Amino acid sequence: MNVAVLYSGGKDSTYAIECAMLKGWSIKYLISVKPTRKDCYLFHYATVEQTKEITKMMRIPHFYVKCRAANPMKEANIVRDIVEKSQRKMKISAVVLGGPGLQETQLKSVQDALMPLNVDAFAMHSGEEHDLVMKEMLNKGYEILITQIASDGLRDWLGKKITKENFAQLKKYSVKYGFHIGFEGGYADTLVTDCPMFQKKLVIEDMSLIYEDNYCGHVVINKCRMEDKAKTELKKTKSVFTLDKYFSAAVH
Repeated sequence: MNVAVLYSGGKDSTYAIECAMLKGWSIKYLISVKPTRKDCYLFHYATVEQTKEITKMMRIPHFYVKCRAANPMKEANIVRDIVEKSQRKMKISAVVLGGPGLQETQLKSVQDALMPLNVDAFAMHSGEEHDLVMKEMLNKGYEILITQIASDGLRDWLGKKITKENFAQLKKYSVKYGFHIGFEGGYADTLVTDCPMFQKKLVIEDMSLIYEDNYCGHVVINKCRMEDKAKTELKKTKSVFTLDKYFSAAVH
């Protein structure tokens, strides 16, 4: 199946790319939308700009556009316009979104926008337990940075990485403060700085934490670089993925 992936750089969309590749689907391109405002319905605000460098490393065609609207239909039409313009040269049958439990507004808006093009849209892990999906990511070596928060109980997590060691504490906080463990509903956003399919890792050298109030804030990455993984780490990674073959099969 030929697909595009709506890619924010976060945990769910990154994992959607990996899972699409493992299913043998051909990823024709990735779509990243950077809002100019924080009240968008469909797209992450913080750190989406990092997708420009990460996708170069993944060697997948990438569309990076900005969004100035805060309206589900107008936002979804940005995705539709990219797909419509690309169908002649990079025809797809579906746009893949990340997240087991995307809000109906998010998924339905994209589905409705793509329907006239006869292109489907679906969430990769729809219906699965999000805490189990997150455990899968962490067990595979995903480095997940929390880049934006909008909930009580998450202030001290902004700018921190979720790890196998602190995940249980995050689950306790999700119960105590009432936020979704996978952050569905906009409680928080993330950025994956490393995972098995990355040939390089994103190293953040300088980062600012911007707090709007006690519940809301976001990260600004001031300086970062792509770093080659250590030979031992790459050897371990290639035992899971033969990278050249992996990407070649997925994007053609």
